[in-house]
Amino acid sequence: MASQVSPYKFQLLDLSKEGIDSITELLSDVFPDSEHITEDVIQWEYNLNPDGKAVGFNAWAGDILAGHYVTIPLRATINGIEEKGLLSLNTATHSEHRGKGLFTQLANRTYEYAAENGYSFVIGVANANSTHGFTKKLGFQLVGALKAMIGLGELPFGFGSEEIHYERIWNKAALKWRLSHPVYKYELSKGAFDTIYSSQGKLGARYVAGVFQSGTEFGTELKTAPSLPMKIWIGIDERFDRKGKLYVNIPMRLRPSPLNLIFKDLKGEGRTLNAENVRFQAIDFDTL
Repeated sequence: MASQVSPYKFQLLDLSKEGIDSITELLSDVFPDSEHITEDVIQWEYNLNPDGKAVGFNAWAGDILAGHYVTIPLRATINGIEEKGLLSLNTATHSEHRGKGLFTQLANRTYEYAAENGYSFVIGVANANSTHGFTKKLGFQLVGALKAMIGLGELPFGFGSEEIHYERIWNKAALKWRLSHPVYKYELSKGAFDTIYSSQGKLGARYVAGVFQSGTEFGTELKTAPSLPMKIWIGIDERFDRKGKLYVNIPMRLRPSPLNLIFKDLKGEGRTLNAENVRFQAIDFDTL
């Protein structure tokens, strides 16, 4: 029996202006309520990242962009060794082409290409609906659920353990890029730790984008954050110790969706992460 010919043409991302326009149009159609899907934002994410241009695939049905999957490069330490990896970012399927398995095909092509080009892992954040697809169909490890903490006063951060299995590397150039988001703005509060606050908030509190060692060079001038009584911190980090502090977990019913940290080894070694030795925060994924 002759093999069935796919009706789709799979191609590496086109990162030209025309390619960015097509991707933006598809993402806008699939996520019409998302305020951060604009041509400026997609250009910033896909082309301006100092750690490298976006890596991913598109599926075309004639002149229609039927499916899209993208990851963006990053650098991180895994068990003390600096490695080049990818952050799983955007996926979208045209309404007329769903149920065809496009996401799985696009993702697998992306990971194969990435492994051949020196990327050693993929990390990402999946919501409750998509976690099963990543773990069962694409071989990701479910590292653990991200904490979402809300509270009053100083963030309860200590210095923690030196045995870290995973931590993203944010150098000056990468931070300058990350904090130049075309839509969202950030402010800085200095102290025992330097804390970046997002312009966004929920439940009367501001989101903490990131917590860094005092004296970190951010590569850009940031406004000083005003005194903020209530804060929300999202992530996995053993340095966050709320014992005796006015911080509590945000109840699941008040969260848009529980978020899970997922990881995939691309070196063929079956490596996994221990959540107790991972440092991962809001600035490390997507946009906030």
